[in-house]
Amino acid sequence: MLRIALLILLLANAGYFAWSQGALASLGWAPTQHSEPERLRQQLQPEALQLLPPASTAETVAAATPAPAVAAEPTVSAEPPPAEVQAPVGPTQCLQAGIYDDNAADTLRRALLLQVPEGSWNLAPITQPGRWMVYMGKFADSQALEKKRAELVARKLDHDRAGGALEPGLSLGRFSSEEAATRELTQLVRQGVRSARVVQERPDRHGFILRLPAATPSLRAQVEALPAFGGKALRGCGA
Repeated sequence: MLRIALLILLLANAGYFAWSQGALASLGWAPTQHSEPERLRQQLQPEALQLLPPASTAETVAAATPAPAVAAEPTVSAEPPPAEVQAPVGPTQCLQAGIYDDNAADTLRRALLLQVPEGSWNLAPITQPGRWMVYMGKFADSQALEKKRAELVARKLDHDRAGGALEPGLSLGRFSSEEAATRELTQLVRQGVRSARVVQERPDRHGFILRLPAATPSLRAQVEALPAFGGKALRGCGA
């Protein structure tokens, strides 16, 4: 039995050797050839092969990396957008009105906050100094008043009606301080005036003044239409 196994093994080795050497090629039993010219016959389009110079690592990576997809840009019209049309603002000027007492100023402030653009106005505290007058009066009646007026005309002294609670009376000058009024009275006494005296026409007045730093005609009309404005006169800030 052992002899038969050895015989079979020897025959198998001999057959493999004959097959590997191509001895059985006539019978169609032969291994695949990996030598020339079989390898040349297996090439596909060898004429398309090109030799390239060596490339840097960065170029190799860039060439191997697929390019990102680029979104199509929207079509932009060549025509420029129409210019925004702005209504003419008109000339501006600084205007002010007042004085408002505390209650009137609070009412006006609330109305301005609701109806007038912020930053176009302000209410600033102010003290209006008192005013003093060289005064003649009160006269008993209009006849006494006219008689005294005639005397002042004869002396060529300037005068006008006192006005307000001082009527009927005459003013020989109005001054911002009692001292200035007293100096004027001294001069008048030297000119023969005997019945004049210094009175306070108006005490110091504390309150608020409304200011519109850059008022346009439309802003002025808007403010004047507010009931809380009180119908006061808007005048130039330097007036």
